[in-house]
Amino acid sequence: MSEIREITLTVNGKSYQGRCEPRKLLVDFIREDLGLTGTHIGCEHGICGACTILFNGEAARSCLMFAVQAQGADLLTVEGLAKGDEYHPLQQAFHEHHALQCGYCTPGMLIAALDFLATNPAPTEDEIREGISSVLCRCTGYVNIVKAVAAAAEVMRAAAPHPPADAGPSLSPRAGRGPG
Repeated sequence: MSEIREITLTVNGKSYQGRCEPRKLLVDFIREDLGLTGTHIGCEHGICGACTILFNGEAARSCLMFAVQAQGADLLTVEGLAKGDEYHPLQQAFHEHHALQCGYCTPGMLIAALDFLATNPAPTEDEIREGISSVLCRCTGYVNIVKAVAAAAEVMRAAAPHPPADAGPSLSPRAGRGPG
């Protein structure tokens, strides 16, 4: 039997402590130990993207990581998008544009889109298709997903604080990282 390890991490702004075997996958820890079941388990090989989360601010497949690798990390899961009863612009756009059918890929798609829009806040349709290509959807054909991401990008740009006219270019923490 493997030695049980202690883990402390932050998920959706809340600190958690847990115990698990070193071989436990992060996606299983999130779902089973933390009770956050929005992150879905799909292929368990990092192909489908259903388990996509933000790991220290960048999209990551939680099925390809062990929970112990998240020691001290800051994670964002789909449960962390909404603020109380207020949907995140991506969630609202997915709802308004019916950008889901079965919904299985939706949590991973929302997180992947959030990560993509952090690097490309004004994408073209082709850029959106490339940016979300890391998550497979077997139901929708992506048409409404692309529309939803474009609509959310517009809302997010309008809500973003604008730098003063005399301010130089601002560098985001993700500057220099290519889309997708």
